[in-house]
Amino acid sequence: MIRKIIAFTIIALLLVSCDNDLPVIEKLSDTNYELIDQNKNPVSFPAFIKGSTTVAGYIFTNCPDICPLTINNMRLIQERLKKEEVKDVEFVSISFDPENDTPEVLKKFSEIRNLNLDNWTFLTGEKPIIDKLMKHAGVVALPGDSTVFPSGKVTYYYVHTDRIQLIDSKGRIRKNYPGSSINIDEIINDIKSL
Repeated sequence: MIRKIIAFTIIALLLVSCDNDLPVIEKLSDTNYELIDQNKNPVSFPAFIKGSTTVAGYIFTNCPDICPLTINNMRLIQERLKKEEVKDVEFVSISFDPENDTPEVLKKFSEIRNLNLDNWTFLTGEKPIIDKLMKHAGVVALPGDSTVFPSGKVTYYYVHTDRIQLIDSKGRIRKNYPGSSINIDEIINDIKSL
């Protein structure tokens, strides 16, 4: 009987320790955010990604530096997973600039970059909802300097968190990475460990 208890305890500890390799940082699944995708379809986030591992990035389309690198890194991750035949992984890019990043803008943004949208969704929504989601996800985005050109065109910027998040199939954030300089091998290994 004691041997069975010891064996059971060892198995339980092994199972718990495997899950602790990537601790739960935040449970996004506690709240659903009603957003809109690049095709103007309503999307309940994170409910729509439940059951899949998700790579999420936080962007604004006018970004001159961090966001294009984040998007490109997400593309590289997507291509690598496809090559390695890793399935059930979704990609989500959420704009924290919903006043400018309309569904049409997000769609054009993805088309210009020739992104594979088979398992990649771009999301926007009402500003108060986006602001709550950003706070919940631990992403900060503050308006920065703006430039007005002689033509009247205004260019604006945000100072923001450089972030890609790994979200598990239960809607829990498991790890944060620097979006613009992520180690692709690291996140691929982390995805496979979930």
